[in-house]
Amino acid sequence: MDGFSYVGVDVAKDSLEVALHSQAKSFSVTNDRAGIVRLIAQLPEPGKCVVVLEATGGYERTAIAELLQAGHLVARANPRQVRDFAKGVGILAKTDAIDARVIARFGEVVKPRCLEIPEGPLGELQQLVERRRQLIELRTAEKNRLEQATSKPTRKSIEDVLKTLEKQVEIIEQQIDELVHKHDDWQHKLDLMTSVPGVGHTTATTLLADLPELGQLNREEIAALVGVAPFNHDSGRLQGIRCIWGGRAPVRNVLYMATLSAKRCNVIIRRFAQRLADSSPVRPTKPSKVVTTACMRKLLIILNTMLKNDTPWNPQLAVS
Repeated sequence: MDGFSYVGVDVAKDSLEVALHSQAKSFSVTNDRAGIVRLIAQLPEPGKCVVVLEATGGYERTAIAELLQAGHLVARANPRQVRDFAKGVGILAKTDAIDARVIARFGEVVKPRCLEIPEGPLGELQQLVERRRQLIELRTAEKNRLEQATSKPTRKSIEDVLKTLEKQVEIIEQQIDELVHKHDDWQHKLDLMTSVPGVGHTTATTLLADLPELGQLNREEIAALVGVAPFNHDSGRLQGIRCIWGGRAPVRNVLYMATLSAKRCNVIIRRFAQRLADSSPVRPTKPSKVVTTACMRKLLIILNTMLKNDTPWNPQLAVS
């Protein structure tokens, strides 16, 4: 995006450190609506700059929403990628002020993809899906504690918490369903995705919330965005192992679980996995993780193609 200035924002729980360009002295505002209003007042007019923020587990969400509503271009950067960039240009020190300038410089060089303004109540759906994910993680942790507990009062306490968490998960699931049902486009996409064997309600709603680009990008772009595209690692005569990197971890996690199911019940994914796993004199057996990752990518591409072409699941058409 040539011609734009890049603003770097280092996000913390209670504050935002802002550098209006990579050489600017940074300033700090509170990470709430009042502070974000102050930030917006000091930015160039909308359309003249790109505001780059790191993903910080949700602390950036309010700032992104307010900036988008104000008409600004906003990009969300992977913190690991930003840190590697800083090391690559010789910036080893780390403070909030330095980080803000590094993020601005990262934007100038890398030019990350800008976010789109959510259509409909996407922010609400994203928060509900994230809350479901949090509750499920808490439930898993409590189940693990229950396995280790031997004291009867302790087990009773854990079981009571598990009942509460189960109820809360049910409530969130119902609220997600109600929100999706109110929007025909979301409901239609949900129906298309769940028609694919192996793709359940949790996977489909997570994709709706956390991967709104699904169906809008080509296969290479969507695979790279999620983090299931293999990257080369070659140098001279060395042919290194291909590996995946970055992407959206919550999407990748649900896609992984869906793929495990699809390898059993989806004829296309099952045959694809078997072909990769079978060894021959010219094609050695691939490791299990490599096979699963390849299947994740294929399942994602199938879903992307279905939504792009607005076509239901068809095993015959999904072979390509």
